[in-house]
Amino acid sequence: MTEINPLHNLSRYDIRLASASPRRRELMAMLDIPFTIAEPLDIEESYPTDLPALEVAPYLAMLKSKAYNPTGNMMIITADTVVVAPDGSVLGKPCNAADARLMLRRISGGLHTVVTGVCVATAEKRETITCSTNVMFDALSTEEIDYYVDHYAPLDKAGAYGIQEWIGAAGVSSIEGSFYNVMGLPVHRLYTLLRDSF
Repeated sequence: MTEINPLHNLSRYDIRLASASPRRRELMAMLDIPFTIAEPLDIEESYPTDLPALEVAPYLAMLKSKAYNPTGNMMIITADTVVVAPDGSVLGKPCNAADARLMLRRISGGLHTVVTGVCVATAEKRETITCSTNVMFDALSTEEIDYYVDHYAPLDKAGAYGIQEWIGAAGVSSIEGSFYNVMGLPVHRLYTLLRDSF
């Protein structure tokens, strides 16, 4: 039985995940590589108003990556996830419960796209990937939206929902693409990038 991780090429790096998201930490751990959590930086996550919706997440992931500017054997992994609503607008994290309810109403009964940008940077190179997943929501009643917002924690999630929670079981009728991407980290795409480019 082999004991060598297929990502043994990364053994020379001090890998740091720059994310406060517990879901990203959980997904990153699935790759069975040692990593620590990077010290958080105060980064203003803003983007040009004319930036196409599908380019916002990779833009913000790159913005975070440049703020860390890795040196030596450090590898920094940054990510950002946004929801592109059926009307084409970009939804980040809600600022309060009322905002969460508004976001859920905007994606209720329609197809939205979850986009995650991931940037992997070392002192020598920086690579960015983008992953998009289409998610179809049934029409959610006010009662269902209120139940989710009152019983779960939508304020730290893009689009105000976590697909792995109650609302994913009750409201998501179908997805096209990576499930893990909707959670916040497209681990298959990240794995192939780490295996083939570093």
